Amino acid sequence: MAEFRMPSLGADMDEGTLLEWLVKPGDQVGKGDIVAVVDTAKAAVEVECFDSGVVSALLVEPGQRVPVGTALAVIAPAPATVAAGRHPAPAGRPAPPAQRGAPAAGQPVPAPPVKPPAVVSPLIRHLAEREGVGLGQVHGTGAAGAVTRADVERAAARGPRLRVSPLARRIAAELGTDLTAVKGTGAGGAIRADDVRRAARTKAPPEAAAQPAARAAQVPGRQAAHPEAAAERRAAMRRAIAGLMARSNREIPHYYLSTTIDLERMTQWLRRRNRELPVPARIVPAAMLLKAAAIAAREVPELNGFWVGDHFVPSGHVHLGVAISLHGGGMIAPAIHDADGLKVGDLMARLRDLVTRAREGRLRGSEMTDPTITVTNLGDRGVESVFGVIYPPQVALAGFGKVTSLPRAVDGLLGVRPQVTATLAADHRATDGDTGARYLEAIARLLQKPEEL
Repeated sequence: MAEFRMPSLGADMDEGTLLEWLVKPGDQVGKGDIVAVVDTAKAAVEVECFDSGVVSALLVEPGQRVPVGTALAVIAPAPATVAAGRHPAPAGRPAPPAQRGAPAAGQPVPAPPVKPPAVVSPLIRHLAEREGVGLGQVHGTGAAGAVTRADVERAAARGPRLRVSPLARRIAAELGTDLTAVKGTGAGGAIRADDVRRAARTKAPPEAAAQPAARAAQVPGRQAAHPEAAAERRAAMRRAIAGLMARSNREIPHYYLSTTIDLERMTQWLRRRNRELPVPARIVPAAMLLKAAAIAAREVPELNGFWVGDHFVPSGHVHLGVAISLHGGGMIAPAIHDADGLKVGDLMARLRDLVTRAREGRLRGSEMTDPTITVTNLGDRGVESVFGVIYPPQVALAGFGKVTSLPRAVDGLLGVRPQVTATLAADHRATDGDTGARYLEAIARLLQKPEEL
């Protein structure tokens, strides 16, 4: 037996609220499957299972707030027959022979064997719900008839699908709103929480809308959308951020470096490249900066990892934390996994997806706990340079400001060229200024060869 416990989804998390179970007792789960949604001070996060087996018991009810490390469920080992995809014959009956001839005269014709139900993991069930696909209509092509991600995506592509964020679906249930009548304003027509609230205000009389909201206030783990609840959530997030940043400044001896990087070659390359791409796939400068920061972290591994106890532990991967501002206020920094190995176009797609899911409350637990180095980019806010505070237990945070056109002398000639200020906040226990300078130097060098990123 294994226990599935409340995970720590960041250095600032001491406890969390279980919002929703995505599995039930008897469900078979695999390592990495999404099994629950947990609410932290910053966001609702989809949590993965750490073991494979069968859900034996759920120990915590939705709505309960429990400390990190509390047992939430019990995972029992999967029976060998189920794990191998076999279904044993009922007791007392011999297994049917491999070859069977025609029935003897007078004997009843045997019924065709009953096809076992398709195997559906919690992750696939969650994907189907998000895509608006009924699993009863999906033909599983995986082992033993298991429904795969490709099966769900194929079914979604065959007909009109309803893309709804989990938060929007939850609010629709609370307000009694018909999702088929809601116009989505998210990416690809996805229905967002604000779309549901807008539809409810438009179509429901005030007294009718008040009843579902009152019922929702009685449901554990769910809050009606009202100013007091939103204000309390913002206050909780600010307290969490304040606690973590105070700890960072108290425990980490920061040092800071900055450099100005010429982006003439990068912007020219981007201009040519984007002319060849459809509008939705075009690359923004931020993606290039993130890719350079990720490769530089691989080249200077002393900045890519964690301070544990009294020593630095390097990471074998570059999981780039990206600081994302949330619509309700506050900031969160989930990871783009193995960012140094992604093509720029793929990294751009991952960035868009991460920002969308962060603001819709659909992040995964591994995205919150895996960052090995964080990048913050406040250029879109007009900031020219940013000196950040390190997220413990990481040992470095890179920052980028606004891309601005300024006079610059190149090869003895003065001209106006696009430039960006890159900064680094690093932990003096793990490195010194020479290491930090090598990191910023690597970023500047990489950005001079954008076609190789």
